[in-house]
Amino acid sequence: MVQIDSLVEAFSRIPTATIGDARERFGCPTGIRPMWAGAKIAGRAFTVCTRAGDNLYIHKALDLAASGDILVVNGGGDETRARIGDLIGTRAQAIGLGGFVIDGAVRDLAALEEMGMPVFARSATPAGPYNHGPGRLGEPVAIGGTVVKANDIVVGDADGVAIVAAEVADDVLRNAELIADNETAKRHRYARR
Repeated sequence: MVQIDSLVEAFSRIPTATIGDARERFGCPTGIRPMWAGAKIAGRAFTVCTRAGDNLYIHKALDLAASGDILVVNGGGDETRARIGDLIGTRAQAIGLGGFVIDGAVRDLAALEEMGMPVFARSATPAGPYNHGPGRLGEPVAIGGTVVKANDIVVGDADGVAIVAAEVADDVLRNAELIADNETAKRHRYARR
């Protein structure tokens, strides 16, 4: 876990756009955006699959997730019911969760922002969830057309979310750092014109 934690730390300093470029434009879920300005995440994926409109397995995930994990929830893209709100946000904050990426809707955005709980999702709705299941934990999920596996690296910023498969993270990090250095040099050149 030490290796993945050091990779998470390194990726946390790189913009998602640069990570996307380093992944040849793959690994950037479509339609998933920050739910409040300034939200940022970087951590290990803890994957959750829920039935449309349901959040029982998000509650179960919070019983198992470790500090710094990012709950990555395949909610089927359903926007009719919020999967989380401020109560789940408060519980997540108490265990040190790094944030949420939800392919679906959320609610209580002002409260989530006030507590500083980073949430990336498809949309917001005041309509609450059901709590019946079924669901799955720790299995590969798809969010916004991108497959995410447990312990993949998840980074989010104002542009959205980037996913880096754990098994290629070293190579992607090297590529991202080269791209970032090259872009910094270009910015300096352009500014001098």
